Amino acid sequence: MRKFLSFIWEIMKIAAIAFIIVVPIRYFLFQPFLVKGESMEPNFKDGNYLIVDEISYRFREPKRGEVIVFKYPFMPSQKFIKRVIGLPGETIKIEDGQLKILKDGKVYILNEKDYIPFVFNPNEKIEITLGHDEYFVLGDNRDFSYDSRRFGPVKKDLIIGRVLIRAWPFGDFSKFEAPLYSF
Repeated sequence: MRKFLSFIWEIMKIAAIAFIIVVPIRYFLFQPFLVKGESMEPNFKDGNYLIVDEISYRFREPKRGEVIVFKYPFMPSQKFIKRVIGLPGETIKIEDGQLKILKDGKVYILNEKDYIPFVFNPNEKIEITLGHDEYFVLGDNRDFSYDSRRFGPVKKDLIIGRVLIRAWPFGDFSKFEAPLYSF
């Protein structure tokens, strides 16, 4: 009986140590996220299991091109995944099938051909100026994405973190960085 109690005590200690290590990592540093839907295809598919870095944005601002997970502005219990396109203070303009960014009195055309193979509907027209803590986000699958074109900009306090790793399926395991833009 004494061996059995000793065994149970050891199991309890291991479980407590694992709990003390795992819980802070899970709730304060990294969070899992399961992609639902096709709004981020071809880069993220329905069922992809992602690891979200929750700590980076405590030390720096989100960058253009980073894929983020955030709380949906009108129902914060729901989480969305989208790509940051517009940064605070910029004006985003979609017209003639092009994505334009007005920044510091200059107009830049954002070239996204490295990560999405299609362009906007040529009839789509949007112009929005972002506030000091707002981000314009788009899904990579523009025709099937519910994003800032529909619900408006995302405030910084709704951003959970940036996608760091695709962990599942194992054959598609990869780390993600923001694409480099030429402006």
